[in-house]
Amino acid sequence: MTKCAVILAGGEGKRMKMDKPKPLAEVLSQPMLRWVINSVRRAGIDKICVVKGFGKEYIEEFVSTLDFPVETVFQAERLGTGHAVMQAKDFLSENKGSVVILNGDAPFMDAQTISDSYDYHTGNGNAATVISAKVGDPTGYGRIVRDSDGELVAIVEQKDADEKIAAINEVSSGGYWFDTEKLLSVLGEIKSDNKANEYYLPDAIKILFSKNEKLGAFTAKSADTVLGANDREQLKELENIAVAKGYKC
Repeated sequence: MTKCAVILAGGEGKRMKMDKPKPLAEVLSQPMLRWVINSVRRAGIDKICVVKGFGKEYIEEFVSTLDFPVETVFQAERLGTGHAVMQAKDFLSENKGSVVILNGDAPFMDAQTISDSYDYHTGNGNAATVISAKVGDPTGYGRIVRDSDGELVAIVEQKDADEKIAAINEVSSGGYWFDTEKLLSVLGEIKSDNKANEYYLPDAIKILFSKNEKLGAFTAKSADTVLGANDREQLKELENIAVAKGYKC
């Protein structure tokens, strides 16, 4: 079955004190975006689309240095992860099968997790599979909500979580596998009726659930898969983790 990847890389690096997009901040002298792209390729996925936004020229320059093809699309307004994926509709239409959607600033999303979650996704015949992890402090992450049978029913963003949901320590990594055609069928139904007035990609999960499609959540072995950085201090923490655990780009 055809596999492709969409990597979200439109975030601004203001708190990083850099003029470039945040995914180009470096861990062990390599842009976080390069870490993610390398993991995708090691997982056997060669068809890759990067969604650029802020500082798009820097993403274009970075992609031009690669010795393999990577497509880019432009998100003119940053209106959420769902909106970002909407910009890649043509790429998705040309690459039917399964698509993994990843954040370009999560450098420790490793190839094994991508491959294992794909096997889980296709093996269970899921319309969508979220890659999750259990963490000590879930603050800031989308929470994985399961029913009494342990089945995935929703992903709730921090901004929209009530006290009970906020206490859940299983969180979304921001990585998802989708049946490409089923994702395309619901992208246009995502609404921005939330506190941030943004189009959330996790709402595609809710819509697929309402259509009785099969969903799942694959729990990564390492909580590091969800880690990113919003400022220089957190970026240094990522470097320390990479050194301590021997992670390689």
